[in-house]
Amino acid sequence: ETLGMSAPSFSDWKSNYPNLINMLEDTQNSEVALSVQRTANYKCWGSLVCGFLLSKLFNGPPLGASGPSVMQERLRQRQEEQEQMVRAAYAQASEQLKRFDELRELKRHQEFQELQEVMEKSSKEAQGQQEKLKEEHRHRAKILNLKLREAEQQRQRQEELERLRKEEGQERLRRLYSIQEELLQLNQQIDPNYRHKDLPRIDLSAYSNRGNQICGLVSGLIRTTSERGFPTQADVASTERALQEMRGLISSMQQEIAAALEEKKRKDEEEEKQKQKELEKKEQMKSQTPAPAQQSGGKQQKEGLQVKTEESIMQWYQQLQDAAEQCVAAFSEIGNCKGNTEVKKIKTNLQKAATIPVSQISSISGSKLREVFDKINNLLSGKPVQTEGQTVSVTQHPQGLEFVCYKLAEKFVKHGEGEVSFHRDSAFPIAVVLSGIWELHPRVGDIFLAHLHKKCPYSVPFYPARKEGTSMEEYQRMLGYEVHDSKVEEQDHFLKRMSGMIRLYAAIIQLRWPYGNKQGAHPHGLSYGWRWLAQMLNLEPLADVTAMLLLDFLEVCGNALMKQYGIQFWKTMFFIQKSYIPRYDIWG
Repeated sequence: ETLGMSAPSFSDWKSNYPNLINMLEDTQNSEVALSVQRTANYKCWGSLVCGFLLSKLFNGPPLGASGPSVMQERLRQRQEEQEQMVRAAYAQASEQLKRFDELRELKRHQEFQELQEVMEKSSKEAQGQQEKLKEEHRHRAKILNLKLREAEQQRQRQEELERLRKEEGQERLRRLYSIQEELLQLNQQIDPNYRHKDLPRIDLSAYSNRGNQICGLVSGLIRTTSERGFPTQADVASTERALQEMRGLISSMQQEIAAALEEKKRKDEEEEKQKQKELEKKEQMKSQTPAPAQQSGGKQQKEGLQVKTEESIMQWYQQLQDAAEQCVAAFSEIGNCKGNTEVKKIKTNLQKAATIPVSQISSISGSKLREVFDKINNLLSGKPVQTEGQTVSVTQHPQGLEFVCYKLAEKFVKHGEGEVSFHRDSAFPIAVVLSGIWELHPRVGDIFLAHLHKKCPYSVPFYPARKEGTSMEEYQRMLGYEVHDSKVEEQDHFLKRMSGMIRLYAAIIQLRWPYGNKQGAHPHGLSYGWRWLAQMLNLEPLADVTAMLLLDFLEVCGNALMKQYGIQFWKTMFFIQKSYIPRYDIWG
């Protein structure tokens, strides 16, 4: 102030040295920038302090005309020095800033280099790890491919072995069947009832028993091997030994027959001389003996078959017919109720309750069978049932049970006659329901058989003979034909009806109600079917009818008979093939 000058403020520094101040402001966050700013501030305040001291120093009395000029010169010099110092400080600060920028750039470059090295190192490690994983994956894939190839080869070997095993097994099985067929054919030659025309006393029962045992053993062996898969070589060897034994039996039997024939021939030669002596006497008596009467009729029956059914079966047939007639007589009041409206209503409701459930049985009514069975069983047990909105019970009339039994049995036969003849598979659901009802209510079964025998006499089996005085229409009805207005049904329709009833009968003898008590015996089981087949084969065949009935019967229950009777069944089949069918061709 004494020199007429004022100390420069920070704003003056900022206006005079904008670059320096801006640089300081830009670098104030860094350590070097703060240092430069403090240095500049120190210099500035130093100049201010120096100016203040100089002003105090020279704040005295006037020094004359030369005083101010000297002081001004000094001050100018001092100012120049300060400016030089500031420039020097600025230059130093600029150099420091440059060094700082260079240091920062170097540090950034180093960090970048380090980061790049770290990234390259990480990348190389990752690549190495990836290559290692790839190599391990390739190794594992190679091992896995080898294992898969080995597994595939093993599977192919197994399939080939299994194919070979099956082919060998099938070949052995065919061999067993061929051996069994040969055994059965050989066994046919051993008939326990065989009587040679020249050797009536020879007994072959021992050979027959042993032959049957051998056939039974082979059949059991084949059944066992079929259940477990294919036969082994040991099984084939066993059947071959059995075949050799059977051949040995035949050979022994033939040798025994030959020896007996030789013995018989020798005895015949010894007796020939005696016969020659008696021949003259017989010739003399022949002229005195009347000629035998000629046999009447056409061709004679062949030995071994019959025309009439056995007496015991006919007695059984007649007992069933008598039981049916007694049943009809037992509900005579319900049967003849034209004038009684109440009884007529009961009759109608009972008939509907008995017949409608049976009509609902078909080949596609599997889920309803139990419902149908329960309705019929409840009705026969005296329990009330619902029929077309009406509550019906056999207890509504004293003769209600007999009436329901008769109508129910009749409906089962009609259903077999109609439904089964057109839908053959329906025989099984009908049969299983009837079998269950038969087991619980035997009277229904007896009446069913009576109706069946009357509709289809071949189910006995029974060939009705035409009696004297019987009209042709009546005789045709006895044979099972339907006759309406003197017109007989067509043969195809007749055969279909007979087929349906026989198929139903064949299904009944092998099926039982699955929900019943199976501890007891079947009320009409396979033994009746076996008896029917045997009796049928003992009768002379009828054209069209016999062949069809045998086929239908064997189609339905042949498998069950085979399981039950084994070798005897196969002997029967061979009899049909070798003896019965040729006879049918002759007589049909």
